[in-house]
Amino acid sequence: MIHKYKLNGYNIVLDTNSGGVHVVDDITYDLLDNVEPPFDEKCPENVVEKLSKFYSHEDIVSCYEEIVELYNEKILFTEDEYEKFADMSVAAPVKAMCLNIAHDCNLRCDYCFASTGDFGKGRKLMTFETGKKAIDFLLEKSADRQVLELDFFGGEPLMNFDVVKQIVEYARSKEAEYNKKFRFTITTNGLLLNDEITEYINKEMSNVVLSIDGRKCVNDKVRKRVDGSGCYDTILPKFKKVVEGRGDKDYYVRGTFTKYNLDFADDVYALYNEGFDQISVEPVVADPEMPYALTEKELYSIFSEYEKLAVRMLDGQEKGEKFNFFHFMIDLDQGPCAIKRLRGCGCGNDYIAITPDGDIYPCHQFVGNEDFKMGNIDEGTFDLEMKNRFAASHIYKKPECRKCWAKFYCSGGCNANNHAYAGDILNAHKFSCELEKKRLECAIMIKAAKMSE
Repeated sequence: MIHKYKLNGYNIVLDTNSGGVHVVDDITYDLLDNVEPPFDEKCPENVVEKLSKFYSHEDIVSCYEEIVELYNEKILFTEDEYEKFADMSVAAPVKAMCLNIAHDCNLRCDYCFASTGDFGKGRKLMTFETGKKAIDFLLEKSADRQVLELDFFGGEPLMNFDVVKQIVEYARSKEAEYNKKFRFTITTNGLLLNDEITEYINKEMSNVVLSIDGRKCVNDKVRKRVDGSGCYDTILPKFKKVVEGRGDKDYYVRGTFTKYNLDFADDVYALYNEGFDQISVEPVVADPEMPYALTEKELYSIFSEYEKLAVRMLDGQEKGEKFNFFHFMIDLDQGPCAIKRLRGCGCGNDYIAITPDGDIYPCHQFVGNEDFKMGNIDEGTFDLEMKNRFAASHIYKKPECRKCWAKFYCSGGCNANNHAYAGDILNAHKFSCELEKKRLECAIMIKAAKMSE
């Protein structure tokens, strides 16, 4: 399987199964529209006749021979070597946990998937006792995994910051005993940040996610306080202070674009111009009936904006403007291992979420959906049958994914979105698929442009 497209003056051919990227001339690009394995010894006469209107007979024949050579060398039209690993997608030790430390929030963002913080279950904070049991659960279920990931999430985690600190202290106290190392992440809207909290986060958190949507007018339209006022002017200087103290530790600012800001490339650059160099601005996923929702009607505008952003980033890099845009970060050399390519994020298998009530869910986006409740740490229950179901939900069990050129990069997409908007974790959410494919085309073009320098 190959995927070919034109972008920013480049003719790009992706060999799906090998991951090889080829920047080709016009004749090769056009010839690949007309030939595929199994190849004849000579270029078919009908193909030669068809293309002879544009290219010489000699060039067509020579190009055909080069394509056949690439095929014989297993560089183009390579066979799928991944499906044989699909049966290895079995239940794995739990290595990562999203700890919903607060089912409450001091913002009322229009697009919040968590029902403005309480996931539809009532506003509450996690106790230290529940957090302690969550750590014990992760230590028990992680088997021989040495590095454990824990994300403090909400709602707004800083509304329960004292318990965050207690949980971190408890987890650290267990590292030597269990021969484990915890890597903590915290996601925050920034309203409650102060010097003490900032210093603590920069000391203890391996990563921090700072929620802001870009320009002030965009952010304050949808990211509102309880009283309806905006938050931009409060959080921006606080986020800058966090980043200034990060040193070599990870962070990124994470925004959401909606129907209200289809010119989201300007929001990416607004964040860059404020001094942030690790940026993610992601499409809202919502009920199409919501006024801010993205629908198929917006696809052309979104595609154009991604292309505009990619070209703008390339031009900017020549001027010394360098930053990472999350959705354009792609590794064409090594990339994820085979199992990661087959099933993606590990939702419900090696990654779970725990609520303030101790309930266990496949991930934070499933929280509140009782059909996907996997157990409770107080009750000592854990649904291994559901865990196995998620472990086995690889791309070869997803009909749309099997035949998609992007399958090894998106790994079947988000299980929660697939279920919510396509009816099943094994059904592809096609709108998200289209956006992912366009982002991949842009990301590959950026890499191809650099390879061609």
